[in-house]
Amino acid sequence: MSRPRSFQGMQRLALGLLAGAALLYALAIGLEPRHAAWGYVAAFAEAAMVGAIADWFAVVALFRHPLGLSIPHTAIIPENKNRIGENLADFMATHFLSTEQVLARVRDFDAAGRVAGWLSRPANAARVGERLAEAARWAAGALADERVRQFVTDLARRGLRQVDVARLSGQVLQSMTAERRHQTLLDGVLVQLARLLGEDAMQDTITEAFAREVKALKYVGLDQVAARLAMRKVVAVIAKTIVDMAEDPDHVLRHRFDELVEQFIGRLQSDEALRLRGERLKAELLDSPALGRYVSELWDDLLAWLRDDLACPDSSLRLRIAQAARTLGERLASDAEVRGWINGELQAAAPRLIERYRGDVVRYIVERVQAWDAREMTGELERHIGRDLQFIRINGTVVGGLVGLLIHTATQLWRG
Repeated sequence: MSRPRSFQGMQRLALGLLAGAALLYALAIGLEPRHAAWGYVAAFAEAAMVGAIADWFAVVALFRHPLGLSIPHTAIIPENKNRIGENLADFMATHFLSTEQVLARVRDFDAAGRVAGWLSRPANAARVGERLAEAARWAAGALADERVRQFVTDLARRGLRQVDVARLSGQVLQSMTAERRHQTLLDGVLVQLARLLGEDAMQDTITEAFAREVKALKYVGLDQVAARLAMRKVVAVIAKTIVDMAEDPDHVLRHRFDELVEQFIGRLQSDEALRLRGERLKAELLDSPALGRYVSELWDDLLAWLRDDLACPDSSLRLRIAQAARTLGERLASDAEVRGWINGELQAAAPRLIERYRGDVVRYIVERVQAWDAREMTGELERHIGRDLQFIRINGTVVGGLVGLLIHTATQLWRG
């Protein structure tokens, strides 16, 4: 990479000052016999040349050997590249990645508040929706591949083959019945059953069923009368039973229901015959070509819906994502307790993350510097800071000349 023009210009300026000091020195030496003032000029020029050359040596010695000579303690940067990388990594870990400093920054940052403020702005929420929609659009196109479709089908089959259907069903039911939660479900069923029996259509259906069973009374016209009487008795008995069960948590039928559920769960988890029956049914299902076609068609339908929706300017998915992002931002902005919880969790997690990844950051810096070509690294550093280093040469020329003039003046005064 070429050096910036400003760097080359500063180099030429520093070199020009050195050349000017040399010419001024030669002129002053030649004219000194004519007037004593030229001695002061010669002293200034001589010291300026010394300062310019010394500072040129110092600047060049940082990056390379001056004049190609392997002088000790020159080409400092390329010769000590690895040590510089280690020191830089230690400096970063000590002064930028210490636990106290990072925690202080996390506390002051208010991540939850910033996220809430950013997401609550409609333009930003729309941007989130657009970016996620673009990712979904790309994914829908990439995943509409026969190899992916076959992979998804095989993955579904392999996953289902590893599932013990009977045992899993037992575990699910056991979780559902923990703390008698299934009794709440039973209450809902009883309420629906009572409501169903109270409907005229259901009562007419039961009446017809009873009438068909008492065919002998049909000839004397009592079949419908008997059916209605029987239906009313059935409804009354069921209604009373439902009311009793609803009002009595210790009803005998509730306990019977508990026993049946526990027995069924036990069979699902321990009955080998039941387990084998479930495995046979599962194997038949998984080996069926219809399952493969169903999964494949389901996959295609999902991708087609995604493509069609995302192709619309008013994509419902994009709008819902944007609305969800905005709603999340607004909810966070209005809920100080949740924001405090998020920030608290970040502060609690920060020390562990810092301690875990600080060493990785240090190793990365060391390895990156070590892998960097010494010539390339030197060129990059010189390109970025070389212009400023030329001021050292310029200042050395000017300051050296002034110091030389001061020394020469003091000498002349001392001599009287």
